[in-house]
Amino acid sequence: MHENVHKLQLRYLEPGDYLTVRGMMTTIFSEMGGAWTKAQYQSMLSRFPEGQICVEDQGKVVAAAFSLVVKFDKFGASHTYEDIVGDGHLRNHDPKGDYLYGIDIFVDPEYRGMRLGRRLYDARKELCEKLNLKGILIGGRIPNFRHHASPMSAAEYIQMVKRKEIFDPVLTFQLSNDFHTKALLKRYMPEDTDSKSHAVLLEWSNIYHEDRPKLIGGRKTYARLGVVQWQMRIFNSFEDFLQQVEFFVDTVSGYKCDIVLFPEFFNAPLMSAFNKEEPHEAVRNLADYSETLRVALQEMAV
Repeated sequence: MHENVHKLQLRYLEPGDYLTVRGMMTTIFSEMGGAWTKAQYQSMLSRFPEGQICVEDQGKVVAAAFSLVVKFDKFGASHTYEDIVGDGHLRNHDPKGDYLYGIDIFVDPEYRGMRLGRRLYDARKELCEKLNLKGILIGGRIPNFRHHASPMSAAEYIQMVKRKEIFDPVLTFQLSNDFHTKALLKRYMPEDTDSKSHAVLLEWSNIYHEDRPKLIGGRKTYARLGVVQWQMRIFNSFEDFLQQVEFFVDTVSGYKCDIVLFPEFFNAPLMSAFNKEEPHEAVRNLADYSETLRVALQEMAV
């Protein structure tokens, strides 16, 4: 087949494409789990439609790619395929992540040799740049490793492919597509017997990525808590009490804490001024400080 006799078009996958996609996946991945279920497929399109793309020929899908956005630090350089895809419903998709992770890409066997895989990867790169992500990650298979697994390790095999001493249909393609090796993923996909369950964590770097500036007042992803433990003692006045409170606020602030937690009933010593009154009257008098204390604490919080 020659590409110029076909009407090829790149587009997003749609719900109505499922049967065609399932047919291709069943054929291509017959020994590695087959196709996504319809529910999984629809969930992927719902959670991250921009990441599910395809190439069609006169309305028929002939190649497709699935992906999601992840935070690399959450998974690190040692993870499995299952860690990423979970139950297949794309629940790990994180719109605030920093990498596009490719979880599937395949081409109809009748359309191989037409560079459709490269088209899909180019589309992924454009999406990565559009979303201002750091790059693209994939767990690349090494299917030809099955021919060399006995005399050499997976690490040795990868190095020989990088030196172009051995050809691997997947890894060789990825390296020529500007991906670089990041780590060896052991037991990445147990059902991938050709790769002996291994994969190569590959990264394509987005040179146009810009770190997002932290805006004043922006929401932090964590908070540092300072817990105060003080000895209860009598204060001569409400002002003395506030001075003690402010001392601890300043102290935990010096440790760059975001929150300060005082002991329960930390204002109880103020009741000493009402020792001659009935208990219920003393509590009422203590409550009279509430508004003044609230305002003072608000001022310290700024």
